[in-house]
Amino acid sequence: MKDIPDKDILLFKSCLVSVEYPGIESSTKYVFEKLGIDYEISDKQTCCTGLGHYSDVFDQLSTSAIGARNFKIAQNLGRPNLVMMCATCYAINKKSVKLLNNNEEFREKINDVFEESNLSKFKYEKDDLKPSENIFHVVDIFYNKKEEISKHIKYDLSKYNIATHHGCHYCKVHYEDTIAGVRNPNILDELIEACGCKTIGWYDHKGSTCGTGFRQRYSNRDLSFNATADKMKSLDDDKVEILVHLCPNCHIQFDRYQDLISRREGRKFNAIHLNISQFIAIVIGADFEEVIGVQAHTVPIDSVIKDLVEIKDSVAGDLADVRSSVAGDLADVKGSVAGDLEDVRGSVAGDLEDVRGSVAGDLEDVRGSVADDLEEIQ
Repeated sequence: MKDIPDKDILLFKSCLVSVEYPGIESSTKYVFEKLGIDYEISDKQTCCTGLGHYSDVFDQLSTSAIGARNFKIAQNLGRPNLVMMCATCYAINKKSVKLLNNNEEFREKINDVFEESNLSKFKYEKDDLKPSENIFHVVDIFYNKKEEISKHIKYDLSKYNIATHHGCHYCKVHYEDTIAGVRNPNILDELIEACGCKTIGWYDHKGSTCGTGFRQRYSNRDLSFNATADKMKSLDDDKVEILVHLCPNCHIQFDRYQDLISRREGRKFNAIHLNISQFIAIVIGADFEEVIGVQAHTVPIDSVIKDLVEIKDSVAGDLADVRSSVAGDLADVKGSVAGDLEDVRGSVAGDLEDVRGSVAGDLEDVRGSVADDLEEIQ
């Protein structure tokens, strides 16, 4: 698995997160702080252009020029590890780094633009950043801290039927850097398991798109919503109550349009939608309004999560008892082994002394015999 940082991080702000679901950002920061992740957010950072780029408003040169500017800001802050809350930001920025590193003509065109605009301080040099070493999605950071997450669990969500949707721009663009599966993606499932819960695992259409398709949502509405409906039907067939995402655009497609698609299909869909940062933040004790930002959701979170079950103190007590018992047993084993070892040492020493005495006696007999034989020969 690729090396994943936990310091010198610039948490990359997302347009869709900020405008649609600000609770994703506050949840991410909440979890990062609980896990001791060293990060910063910069007001100087600008949009990755994702929505405009994939709607043919921004060409690749413009998109990568904006990327180069953001990369230089991160470097100047001493935070070269850019971590995205949005799968599109992740895919866009990783592609821009690859192009800037590997296409000299492309890089020079962008640097010329900076030079002509009196912005030479933003000029990008080859290998200023590395796509696999400096561009990450927040799920990568969480995955690297799975064991630490498990130590902070406060609430039990294991009674709910949970499924995951991974997002095309994390799993299907930069395969070489995708963690825990591409065709059958499981990074979210593993993170949810670290939270003490199980997902339903594989389901029909798990690997399918959410249906957004950027401008397709508006220009080819039927095509877009047909894809979303297929997935919603599959989830409903499996009685899924919570769908966990890693991309705000996917989140919009499911949460904002679930009621519309329900009416369109003549079938009531009831799942609620949470970003993985929100899910983890809930489990470790974040406030629903101040951190999770449930008031920004279209499908009410309390339509499914009506109350939170706290992990019982008795569980913690039982765990402490187990640890104490194991420690006691280990001490007994150590004492017993030490005693047995001392007995073995004593026995071996005695046996060695006997062997030495026997050998000395045999050697003396041999010497005497040899001396006698020599005397006879002379």
